Amino acid sequence: MVNAERYITEELKVYEEKILHAEEKLTAIEQRIFMALIQAAAEYIPQIQQNARIIAQLDCLLSFATVAARNKYTRPEINESLIVDIKAGRHPVIEKQLPVGESYVPNDVYLDSEKQQVMIITGPNMAGKSALLRQTALIVLLAQMGSFVPAESASIGLVDKVFTRVGASDNLSRGESTFMVEMTETASILNNLSNRSLILMDEIGRGTSTYDGVSIAWAIVEYLHNHKDFKPKTLFATHYHELNQLEEDLTRVKNFNVSVKEVGDKIIFMRKLKEGGSEHSFGIHVAQLAGMPNRVVFRANEILHFLEKDKHKNEQREKVREVPKPTPQMTLFEADPRFKEIEEKLSKIDINTISPVEALLKLNELLTTYNRK
Repeated sequence: MVNAERYITEELKVYEEKILHAEEKLTAIEQRIFMALIQAAAEYIPQIQQNARIIAQLDCLLSFATVAARNKYTRPEINESLIVDIKAGRHPVIEKQLPVGESYVPNDVYLDSEKQQVMIITGPNMAGKSALLRQTALIVLLAQMGSFVPAESASIGLVDKVFTRVGASDNLSRGESTFMVEMTETASILNNLSNRSLILMDEIGRGTSTYDGVSIAWAIVEYLHNHKDFKPKTLFATHYHELNQLEEDLTRVKNFNVSVKEVGDKIIFMRKLKEGGSEHSFGIHVAQLAGMPNRVVFRANEILHFLEKDKHKNEQREKVREVPKPTPQMTLFEADPRFKEIEEKLSKIDINTISPVEALLKLNELLTTYNRK
């Protein structure tokens, strides 16, 4: 320093060096011990890995067994069929979060590829439609991962894919609205399904106008039912009661509703799945339960009664019944018998080995040959 002198002793200098180099020595010692441990353990790697694998399996199976015993799960039957048959199924998470004294209301779900491929589920908000969809997926997943399931019984035909469209979130930073996300995910489902797929769709089309939403939902159900190659098992929850008409047009579509009981101006959620469609969503009742101001509720009821009496309602229902049936589109090769020969020649070409120039020459050859005919 400018106006001072620094004095040290040899002992302090040695101590300072020890402190400054202590961390380096500590790291070196740790590294040496760690490397020695690795070398010692290297001789026993197969045994260590086997022990770790067995302990992990025991841990997993013990967890399965503990949960099954505590919550009265049953052993499912896994088979090669295309049937999902769940008796008195429950949601494993929701049933543990219910208030004391309240029990979960179980429901049956049956899906196959011959009689009941698509279940259209209607009913009011908060009645349990989404819970029913989720519990079906969870029971299928639990069964195929080796666990007992929350149901009285379950017969599960192997499922290779579980597709869900049960909620969307805006992605405004990427320019995607809720509806865009919903449509993107739905498109992915429709383009990747298989015969053993399980599809869960909740409120498809709600992000746009009513007519657009109904039209999209209607077309999706028809597509899933009439797919030329696959018959994926589908649970389709919706507030579009117009879709109940599909049961009359499509043989493997069945209507169900999550029932409620009306007591005066109030409703009681029964949470029980019953056959048949529902004509009411009870949205105003749910708004009242949520604490909406009474003035808003009364005004909503007034408007609802006016709309229900509107003479156009019956006309709209008639329009729904008169929706044009899907017409099978002729393929290119059905339009002209000559195209059958072209189809056969094209099927013999290996597109993985042919070059672009060869492809153009082959196309020109076909055009020349069949233009002469």
